[in-house]
Amino acid sequence: MSGIHPSAIIEEGAQIGEGCVVGPFCYVGPQVKLADRVELKSHVVVTGDTSVGEETVIFNFSVIGEIPQDLKFGGENTCLEIGKRNRIREHVTVNTGTDGGGGVTRIGDDCLLMAGVHVAHDVQIGNRVIMVNHAGAAGHCIIEDDVIVGGISGLHQWVRVGRGAIIGALTMVPNDVIPYGLVQAPRGELDGLNLVGLKRRGVSREDIAALRAAFRELSTGDGTFMERAHRVGTDNESEYVQRIVDFVTGHSDRSFLTPGK
Repeated sequence: MSGIHPSAIIEEGAQIGEGCVVGPFCYVGPQVKLADRVELKSHVVVTGDTSVGEETVIFNFSVIGEIPQDLKFGGENTCLEIGKRNRIREHVTVNTGTDGGGGVTRIGDDCLLMAGVHVAHDVQIGNRVIMVNHAGAAGHCIIEDDVIVGGISGLHQWVRVGRGAIIGALTMVPNDVIPYGLVQAPRGELDGLNLVGLKRRGVSREDIAALRAAFRELSTGDGTFMERAHRVGTDNESEYVQRIVDFVTGHSDRSFLTPGK
């Protein structure tokens, strides 16, 4: 059974799973698919070709699945995929994708998007990501698993943020962030490692020591940043260090935030 308030508008064609709750004055568009036990509080708009995973809760005045804020968008059929057990708080906006960016905006499982967060077209967000109040991710950003983006911070379009990184509040991030990096300052400076996050996730002392050594080499070693990254990968077998190396040597549309800059 689904609990749909009489004032809610559910367009013909929408798919509503078992145990869903759709609160007062919500709007659910004709292409929307709500999995089992999704809850929409009051005054929520879910539209477009949007799927929402099980047990996700979307709070008041959020607008999910509207068209991209991109002047090149021509009305093509693109979509938004939201995973399971997410908490999407008040006044959040999440847009569908564009043809030029792959056509899909994705949010993984167990994420928390706090009040006022914006997720633009073609953004790819992993699992267990936290975006704090009024943070924003511009088009085509990639945010890997276990990332925290601080309040009133912004990611420039095409930026990648590696797994386990943390972005401090009031930070503009114009370039890619290595996995487990700590970024802060108004123009986004790579200021160390997210040691608190690593310890909370139970990462071993040996791996943390290896990450520290790798960060020192990336910061002060000889050669270019890319050359230092290749050297770190050769000298260290820690899986955590290898994730940094793979991230740095992978494809990117932006340059990297480098230590001390």
